[in-house]
Amino acid sequence: MITEKIDRITLIPKEYRMIAPPPPKSVKIELTARCDFQCFYCASSFRLREKGEIDWGFYTRILKEMREAGVEELGVFYLGESFLYPRLAEAIQYAKQEVGFPYVFLTTNGRLASPDKLESCMRAGLDSLKFSFNNATPEQFHEVTRVKAKDFYTIIENIKSAHQIRDAKGYQCGIYASSIQYDGAQLQRMESAVQAILPYVDQHYWLPLYGQAGLTAGAQGTIPSAGNQGRIGALRPPLPCWALFTEGHITYDGHLAACCFDHDGRFNMGDLTQMGFMQAWHSPKFQDLRQANLDEAVGGTVCEECIAYR
Repeated sequence: MITEKIDRITLIPKEYRMIAPPPPKSVKIELTARCDFQCFYCASSFRLREKGEIDWGFYTRILKEMREAGVEELGVFYLGESFLYPRLAEAIQYAKQEVGFPYVFLTTNGRLASPDKLESCMRAGLDSLKFSFNNATPEQFHEVTRVKAKDFYTIIENIKSAHQIRDAKGYQCGIYASSIQYDGAQLQRMESAVQAILPYVDQHYWLPLYGQAGLTAGAQGTIPSAGNQGRIGALRPPLPCWALFTEGHITYDGHLAACCFDHDGRFNMGDLTQMGFMQAWHSPKFQDLRQANLDEAVGGTVCEECIAYR
């Protein structure tokens, strides 16, 4: 199940609790920085950095390098919506069939995950597809995302289509959904909507509201959790933050980020267009930040704002 993989990544094992850990088992790579939603709890809409698409030559080079280093799981997404990327299926196929990643996964908001695109991704070898399903009604969907209310139903239909296509064609792709409890009443508000999709996903789980490195902390009066503590039911301490030790994050323009939410570039640990993956993974800047996390003393570092409200 997907939660087993999540919990394995968010738990920092002893052999990774060092300033220069082994290569991460999992890496997320941003095919596009663009997103079609403007959710209040996500800093993507702030446009704090340039929005673009990954260079294909860089993509193919860095995938080979990471696989040779020992990376096993590749997420073909980071902060953007990957169904906006026209070569998504090709990117999945390259990762699976040309480079040989054992596990390729994708998270989407679901709006553009039409049946034809879903089938092309599954045919390419996608192992896991997760829908971020975070709204209770069409009205709340519009209020949160600034997208037409009717697209709330489009997403539900796309989830159903993913299940139907997977089962009809025999594709080996897990289908999952997660939802954010961004205030105390959201669990109850979403009960009916979640029940509507449960027959069409292999597993559904809940996430806390993240402050996105402090950028969205307190948005619309909400109270975020400090850092990225994983999923509800298996929350991790905010320090040391697992994202620095067990998972890599690559922006579309080739930077290795130390954070799951590097919307403004302050977590850049190395330019992968100019250096190798492991060189950036073990860069002095990254090692210093990991030491501060291990010491649980991140004051004065780029991590400070993220955990200031814990």
